[in-house]
Amino acid sequence: MIFGNIHNMQDLLSAQPVPIQTALKYLASTDFGALPTGNYELQGRDIYAQVFDMTTKPFDETRPEVHRQYLDVQFLCWGEERIGVATDTGRNVVTENLLEQRDLLFYAGMENESTLTMLPGSFAVFFPSDVHRPGCQVKESASIRKVVVKVRVALLEQGGSQ
Repeated sequence: MIFGNIHNMQDLLSAQPVPIQTALKYLASTDFGALPTGNYELQGRDIYAQVFDMTTKPFDETRPEVHRQYLDVQFLCWGEERIGVATDTGRNVVTENLLEQRDLLFYAGMENESTLTMLPGSFAVFFPSDVHRPGCQVKESASIRKVVVKVRVALLEQGGSQ
């Protein structure tokens, strides 16, 4: 997992593989307040963004999730959000397997969960080994706008030179 702020990422940026740099540069250079919700292709289905509005929920009303084919670069445009995170130990109980349909696996809970507080400009990169529980409220439910850039893991395995 990588955690940072889009307005203070220069040192972090150069250390990342090209596909992650592509995602972070897109997040830094796009006015998401002027962009409608929806999906936007950056490099076809290899790198694409999902822009959406949602209302955060109490922690116990959200589910931990993990992806295998894509990593998530989650970015908060406005509002505040708490995200649970932990390394996938392989011992979490699967409640729903949507890997083939949506590259999504839900768990009942996760071992050794910590939390991140996302504020406007915050981003977090979740790799396939990172279980995450997005959409949690900080103090009370709030409307937020998020962008999730999906990066195909195979791009990193190819050296990320696309």
